[in-house]
Amino acid sequence: MPNSTTTVETPPQAADATLSHGLKQRHLSMIALGGVIGAGLFVGSGAGIAAAGPSIVIAYTLSGLLVMLVMRMLGEMSAAYPSSGSFSAHAERAIGPWAGFTAGWSFWVLLCTAVGLEGIGAAKIVTGWLPGTPEWAWVALFMVVFCVTNLAAVKNFGEFEFWFAALKVGAISLFLVLGVLAIAGVLPGTDAPGTANLTGEGGFLPNGSEGLVIGLLASVFAYGGLETVTIAAAESEDPVRGVAGAVRTAMWRIALFYIGSMAVIVTLVPWDSEAVVANGPYVAALQHIGIPGAGQVMNVVILVALLSAMNANIYGSSRIAYSLVERGQGPKVLGRVSGGVPRTAVLASSVFGFVCVALSYWRPDDVFPWLLNMIGAVVLVVWILIAVSQLRLRRRLERESPQNLAVRMWAFPWLTWVALAGMAAIFVLMAREPGTRVQLYWTGGMTAVLAAVGYAWQKARAER
Repeated sequence: MPNSTTTVETPPQAADATLSHGLKQRHLSMIALGGVIGAGLFVGSGAGIAAAGPSIVIAYTLSGLLVMLVMRMLGEMSAAYPSSGSFSAHAERAIGPWAGFTAGWSFWVLLCTAVGLEGIGAAKIVTGWLPGTPEWAWVALFMVVFCVTNLAAVKNFGEFEFWFAALKVGAISLFLVLGVLAIAGVLPGTDAPGTANLTGEGGFLPNGSEGLVIGLLASVFAYGGLETVTIAAAESEDPVRGVAGAVRTAMWRIALFYIGSMAVIVTLVPWDSEAVVANGPYVAALQHIGIPGAGQVMNVVILVALLSAMNANIYGSSRIAYSLVERGQGPKVLGRVSGGVPRTAVLASSVFGFVCVALSYWRPDDVFPWLLNMIGAVVLVVWILIAVSQLRLRRRLERESPQNLAVRMWAFPWLTWVALAGMAAIFVLMAREPGTRVQLYWTGGMTAVLAAVGYAWQKARAER
């Protein structure tokens, strides 16, 4: 039996040659910048604050450090081997076809399901403004718009994401400026809160270590969208420079947008304020400092974040599917490229997303929750495969093509092992919490099935 982990190496610029290279550097820069500002940050962080209190800052710092390590590892491999398959292609090259199959198809299911969830979230906001209009109709409209956008040309995806990201970055930057001015007591009509909200109402750790753990788990899954830039880089004018630039700025982006905004919120607003969960932490903070119409302003920002995520996930899922088919790991029909775009894959990803929406209406009590639980820990599975792939590929790169190491993992291999230990710790914490344990089981089941199918396919191909 031949060595199953041996794959044909392609020069960086030759990978995915049938796709267009319509993304410019400004597109990649803004995709990287806006990719870290998702709806999970604006909406999901409220539950984390309610559980962890002011220590949510520690939770986001710990999970942020882990994400930085993952992005650095992924950046090293993506700069050396640009591919629309990103981590899936790297896992195949490093571990074997079964690993690429598992990572790719599990992430495809995650992205397609997320498209449906984001469409539902966006429709709820619009129907709040236009009561009486059917929610499903708005979801369908959003689906059609972004499906058509992604069918036309990759530069359309890039332009949409550029402006979406610009709005998100502008909004959160303004929030941070206003928050810092309010904390300093120089914003008109506000008094400096000092440390009252950080040390009062139960202290910095009001719910003890258990609350911190819940906050940590909530924060880990808020860092969605970071992988898109390494997928998009394969269709840029200069993939290596694009990935390198995005990864090198990941640290300050995560520190500023996530950790910085959490610090501002818990300093300004009591962590146990009902408004933090009911209205969302950003709205609660803006209302606290007297910004008129804060709720509606943030609804617009959240709508933009949701639409941006829909656009990015349709793009990402179609490229992952295309790459899998190119490597012989999926239905050939999904690999058809027209005008530099894998249009069949775009349609299939959009249809799967809309099926998820339909399930949320038709089977909200059984099938839909099962689907959500199945994708609950996929990101962690992917991160583990990224770390293992980087451990194996780095030595190969140093030996065979050191000139391709445009981005290097810090303190290799020690920090890679630290990241793996952190991921293992998160799995243990998920197993301890009833709310996340079921996600672990269902994701583990899907991963095991995909790995078995991938291995059977790999073995069958090797025996031909």
